[in-house]
Amino acid sequence: MMRTRPLKVALLGCGVVGSEVARIMTTHAEDLAARVGAPVELAGVAVRRPSKVREGIDPSLITTDATALVKRGDIDVVVEVIGGIEPARSLITTAFEHGASVVSANKALLAQDGAALHAAAEEHGRDLYYEAAVAGAIPLIRPLRESLAGDKINRVMGIVNGTTNFILDKMDTTGAGYQEALDEATALGYAEADPTADVEGFDAAAKAAILAGIAFHSRVRLDDVYREGMTEVTAADFASAKQMGCTIKLLAICERAADGESVTARVHPAMIPLSHPLASVRGAYNAVFVEADAAGQLMFYGPGAGGSPTASAVLGDLVAVCRNKLAESTGPGESAYAQLPVSPMGEVVTRYHISLDVADKPGVLAQVATVFAEHGVSIDTVRQQGKDGEASLVVVTHRASDASLSGTVEALRNLDTVRGVASIMRVEGE
Repeated sequence: MMRTRPLKVALLGCGVVGSEVARIMTTHAEDLAARVGAPVELAGVAVRRPSKVREGIDPSLITTDATALVKRGDIDVVVEVIGGIEPARSLITTAFEHGASVVSANKALLAQDGAALHAAAEEHGRDLYYEAAVAGAIPLIRPLRESLAGDKINRVMGIVNGTTNFILDKMDTTGAGYQEALDEATALGYAEADPTADVEGFDAAAKAAILAGIAFHSRVRLDDVYREGMTEVTAADFASAKQMGCTIKLLAICERAADGESVTARVHPAMIPLSHPLASVRGAYNAVFVEADAAGQLMFYGPGAGGSPTASAVLGDLVAVCRNKLAESTGPGESAYAQLPVSPMGEVVTRYHISLDVADKPGVLAQVATVFAEHGVSIDTVRQQGKDGEASLVVVTHRASDASLSGTVEALRNLDTVRGVASIMRVEGE
């Protein structure tokens, strides 16, 4: 039997994502009611610019007083898609205090204050769902939090930012330089006017913190995530990658240490073999590769951003939260029982691709090899090209710690025969 009293939803934000949430709630109202077991009604929309025309939304629902909206005693669920830290944090906690559960797409807030928000939700017996915070339409949070709850996840590695993947894909397939590819991404609407959050890895780092926390049942904050941007990636890097049978992606990598006693979370450009499933992810798409004890290797793929894809994830959470509301229950909250510490980047072990500008004369290779040996970094392959007294030396290592590699590079810079370190890139996925 369907309950006749509707479940009332307050929408905070009506931009690209919020407007799509409102549209789907209206056009799919009958289907949503059938799936939930009660009508789901948009009861108010908080915006900053009330004069803007919002097609399909009753003007009487528009308000600029978000705080008053979430304090209404009749609101069942608050959907937060305004982003940022404040006022989103205060509005979410106020919603819990006044009886509403929350669906959020706010990756930055969850990466910074997820533990406090989960604690507030638990204190008031409410739900906090956030599938849309990571990888857009791709079902990822719920599979990690629920479907794989009985398994042990060892690694989560993925492309979680569509803008950066579009840029790197263009550089790879067309030979374009970074700026040229960025300009095209901006013209097509994939990159913001200020692309810093994307290209410097801040967006991906927030998502990595969320994924690591869920996967390893430990609290991982944004500050725990090592981050490198991709603005220094060049056409020469792609040429070297192709010679190795690789391409370059900006990856978010969360992994459990070999001894199982700690975890790491990092975001940086990396070379990956063309045979790896992530290498074939093109354009602005996202993909996440999960490795677990029992399930083995799993791949999640799809559109990672945009109004409709993100709204799809929001509506999925909204249906789940509304069902919980009718059942007078709540879904899974924070799981941080493992309390695994986050190790520093220096303890990460992987392979490296180092490109050096050196003097083209006898003995240089021997000097370089000695430095690697002194720091305990084993060389896998070396490629050297020289012309007119100058040479480029490309070294690919076996697996070594990041700290050992950093010491090696610092010592190389002090060699008289090394004119410069052109690039350093990690090699993953092998």
